[in-house]
Amino acid sequence: MPQKHDDTARSGDAAPYVSIILPCYNEQDHIAAEIERICAAMDASGHSYELLAIDDASTDGTLARLRDIEHKFPAMEIVVFPHNGGTGTVRRIGSQRARGEIVVWTDADMSYPNERIPEFVAFLANEPEIAQVVGARTSEAGTHRFLRIPTKWFIRKVAERLTNTKIPDLNSGMRAFRREVSLPYLRLLPPGFSCVTTITLAFLSNQHPVHYIPIHYAKRAGNSKFHFISDAYRYMLQVLRMVMYFNPLKVLMPLALWLLGIGFAKGVYDVVTDFANPFYISNNTIMVFLTGLMVASIALLADLIVRSRDGA
Repeated sequence: MPQKHDDTARSGDAAPYVSIILPCYNEQDHIAAEIERICAAMDASGHSYELLAIDDASTDGTLARLRDIEHKFPAMEIVVFPHNGGTGTVRRIGSQRARGEIVVWTDADMSYPNERIPEFVAFLANEPEIAQVVGARTSEAGTHRFLRIPTKWFIRKVAERLTNTKIPDLNSGMRAFRREVSLPYLRLLPPGFSCVTTITLAFLSNQHPVHYIPIHYAKRAGNSKFHFISDAYRYMLQVLRMVMYFNPLKVLMPLALWLLGIGFAKGVYDVVTDFANPFYISNNTIMVFLTGLMVASIALLADLIVRSRDGA
């Protein structure tokens, strides 16, 4: 279990309006500057807030640096993980422990314009029908740019197709959302980077309005923790998993209808072209048609399970 640093009766304090979840893993050289930037912006905004700086078992001096600066930032609370859980685990546990009505996710690597956090909070405060605000990056400054850009574009288009929604940025790490709305979906968050994809798709799949604000994305400080092949695979898998979780017919039924259509057309072709055996249908035609029937049956069964679960 994560260890909370300095448990001195914060539970007796009035609940803040905003909870900022800041994953910290090997960020010793810039963590102080990032926290100062966030706190300065929030102090100037006038919103009450808490900053949960969660050290995810850093192997450098990140935790020591956090403790050195703790006295400067009374709104900051340090949470220590005994072993590395991943950014998704940090955000899930941080959001569950948050006391604020609005939860903010961002990174500690100086890549996101965290001085604009109050703007995201103000938008949610002024637009009660909006459930989540996402920082849509206008540029790609990460590693493996020539591979990341087309891959992320393809995954985003798949997500848009499956959710029938325009998504300017599917996996931005900077966002603010209403904690109450997010609670049913936090358990779905995977441990890695695709947690941001998950929370976006969970909101969209359940008709919770999401708004996008363009932001500048800077080159990160320190070393990237993103691994292109494994993380891109997990992103794609998570998109399919989330849409399957909320709307399995959207994924499976088109495939089933294509197989059934191909099987039917091939059956007609077999009958028309084989004059010697007018009722003969080839084995591969039967296999395609039966596969379509099985996929359609699975789709309907999965949809029934989803509807039963939501109604429970």
